[in-house]
Amino acid sequence: MKSIFKVILLVFMLNACSVPEVNNDTESQDIGIDESSIKMVAIPDGFDFSTNQEVKVTINDNSKYVRYDVFAYSEELIFIGNETFENQSGEIVTEAVYKTDIMNRLIFSGVPKDGTFTQTISLPKHYDKLYIRRNDNLKYSASILNIVNQEVTYNQVSDGKSSNKSSNTKAARGTIFTDVVNDYLFCVNGSGELFQVDPTKGDLTYLSDMPMGSYTCAVDQENKVLYSIGRSSPYPLMKYSIENNSWEIVANIGRGGPRLDYNYRDGLLYFSTGAKLYTYNPTNGTNVNVWDIAGLDSTSGGDLAFAEDGTLYLCTFSGLYRLELDDNNIYQSSRISADNLPFQPTSMTFDSNQELWLANNANSSDLIIMDTQTGGWKYMYGISANNNTDYGRTINDLTTFKVYIQTNDNPDTDGDGILDRDDSYPNDADKAFELFTPSKYGWGTVAFEDLWPSNGDYDFNDLAVNYRVIAVLNSQGLAVQLDFLINTKSNRAGFTNGFGIEIESLTPNQIESVSGNILTKNYIIENANGTEAGQANAVVIMFDDPNSMLNKEHKISVKFNGPISTEQLGLAPFNPFIIINKSREKEVHLAYMKRTTLASNNINTTGVNNDEDGNFISNNGFPWAINIVHDFKVPKERIAINKAYNHFNTWAISGGVNFKDWYKDSAGYRNNQNIQD
Repeated sequence: MKSIFKVILLVFMLNACSVPEVNNDTESQDIGIDESSIKMVAIPDGFDFSTNQEVKVTINDNSKYVRYDVFAYSEELIFIGNETFENQSGEIVTEAVYKTDIMNRLIFSGVPKDGTFTQTISLPKHYDKLYIRRNDNLKYSASILNIVNQEVTYNQVSDGKSSNKSSNTKAARGTIFTDVVNDYLFCVNGSGELFQVDPTKGDLTYLSDMPMGSYTCAVDQENKVLYSIGRSSPYPLMKYSIENNSWEIVANIGRGGPRLDYNYRDGLLYFSTGAKLYTYNPTNGTNVNVWDIAGLDSTSGGDLAFAEDGTLYLCTFSGLYRLELDDNNIYQSSRISADNLPFQPTSMTFDSNQELWLANNANSSDLIIMDTQTGGWKYMYGISANNNTDYGRTINDLTTFKVYIQTNDNPDTDGDGILDRDDSYPNDADKAFELFTPSKYGWGTVAFEDLWPSNGDYDFNDLAVNYRVIAVLNSQGLAVQLDFLINTKSNRAGFTNGFGIEIESLTPNQIESVSGNILTKNYIIENANGTEAGQANAVVIMFDDPNSMLNKEHKISVKFNGPISTEQLGLAPFNPFIIINKSREKEVHLAYMKRTTLASNNINTTGVNNDEDGNFISNNGFPWAINIVHDFKVPKERIAINKAYNHFNTWAISGGVNFKDWYKDSAGYRNNQNIQD
């Protein structure tokens, strides 16, 4: 009988030079380990090296019609080097630049049917909260709930209080009129231009010349005015009437800076520069208060913005932070981002859907949409978006102005009971919502060693595949299709390895069709529906040659013959595996996962078989595959994973209890010189 703890050889602590040369053309090559040069440590028996958790989410709400959006909720940021640039104060500076990993992670949306809505989701283990947003006919509310025993239950209870905002509905002769809001992004720059961008189309409309160029803007929605502070002395507070298209100077502030927002809750302007935060009375420019901000990795550039729940966010060139006032009257900053961004954020604003928009520091700025949970982001408009929306100008700051339109038309074009405005597929009655793994903009990575059942060098770069899985749901919240977005990010093996996914909960005849996979090596036999032939469970081989999807995103769609609950379906990425060097019977899976029907447990090897149990955990406790619920940065060739990630050992030794986010780029987490570019 095995002991509770496996004593393992800590191959992860080896220097790269102590790993022998690997002949990748020899399938059974065994990598020798010099036991005298390594340390013995204890790893909990049965530890599976997983980074994700299963969470069941239940929403109870008896309202006639209400939409919910569910996000992961957590806080965290990544050094990418020193850069020389012109900051928002017009100074030439050289400083450390960080990439923000904004954690606004949309997992799924839905409308409760018969008073309830349940989904099973996959989350990184370092998340312990969900952010649940309720949209009752465009009236938003939100709650942050703890994950307890892998479950979250939200119960909507009416407080009987009326909203402090104007009603979204009005009655006239028996007809209900609903206020519909259209967002516009108001933008300013140091050249003295005020313009707006329609976020639904990317169209830019010039509005006005400003009295002075500026790096700041903020909207008072109720009074329909925009405020901005001039970029040079005497730093005038400028007020723009949106209705009248006119400017006036309120007062001279006497200091400049890059960050500004209006807080309707107290009617004050919040202004920030460096590590200071000020409030101003917008009617006369009087300074009301000043606070210090602690914990910013960089104090240059950026912006600040209030979320709908009153949370104050601040970004600088080092990323995104959440600010909280402590008992000493100091704003403590909590870094939310992890991986560094490839651009310098100069401005940010939340739109009506609480999507976070950023603009970058460039002669022709891009508009980027991000979420504040996963750090996922996407170029929406501008040069980098490659959709013919080159604005040809800098956006030094932006803010959201909401235009309300009263209408009695709430169309449901496909008749599935979900209004078009809430329906991801308004013209398809069989589809309504999407459930994302790991998130709407985020990526996960499965990474493999391919010398199984012999030990490898544990750099996990033989094959590394990025994935985002989208479960397409119908109006009842049942899955009707899976879309796999796949990208081979590392193929450092001498073998030609295939990649597949087994959906253990489904049989092949539950699949209607598979499309988008690429098979060119003529050793995979498919059923008529695109699943692999001869399998007891549904198996889809995504590719049989990694180069077919190397460094480019590809979509593989799996359509079901009938709707399936997400609880029955299971968690993406399900049971991923590789096929070693076109030898179909030789598969490598995640730790403790089962082989498919076509795999063999009797693999001949001329080296040492280090997986005598056949559970894809070596006799010494090592996995041959890992699933990282993050865009994993792969170690360089023959650099063991712990040489790239400083807290990997601690995480493994603790059985996954400590440093659950070991793969992030927080301070001291990574050795970037050991990671592939």
